[in-house]
Amino acid sequence: MTIPASDYPFAQEFITDASGKICKVIINIADYQKLLNALKDEGLYRAIVEVRDELPMSLAEALNELEQP
Repeated sequence: MTIPASDYPFAQEFITDASGKICKVIINIADYQKLLNALKDEGLYRAIVEVRDELPMSLAEALNELEQP
């Protein structure tokens, strides 16, 4: 499957293999940081959604829960 260069909006340069398929993409550091932050935000969102229906615990309850096998 070949992915067109237009599907890489942050790309500054492409590295291709011998057959011309894109195998690596070079982006600037600012765009890289934005992508990392977006991934972190998505992970936090998923964690929040996963526990949103759970009841809050006190610190002692949480510590006790962590000690359980």
